[in-house]
Amino acid sequence: MQYLRNSCFLIILILMLTLQMAKAQDKIPINEQDYSNSSIEMADQMRADGKIYVVVGVIVVIFIGLGSYMVSLDRKIGKLEKEINHSEH
Repeated sequence: MQYLRNSCFLIILILMLTLQMAKAQDKIPINEQDYSNSSIEMADQMRADGKIYVVVGVIVVIFIGLGSYMVSLDRKIGKLEKEINHSEH
């Protein structure tokens, strides 16, 4: 029960801090030039330098790692469920 209280307190604290940081950001006015901008300079520069492929590669590696972790976790949970069901019978 104490663990549950500590977890709830920590979650509420994190949410409050996150909301406070979101409120603290200044608003930037949007002008007509923002609406007419059709190119993204940062992406164009990264594409020209060949760095965009590094970014895409890192994102792909992260997703592959997360997917393989989820598959291995699913297998481990499946084995534990089989052991529990086998020991009950």
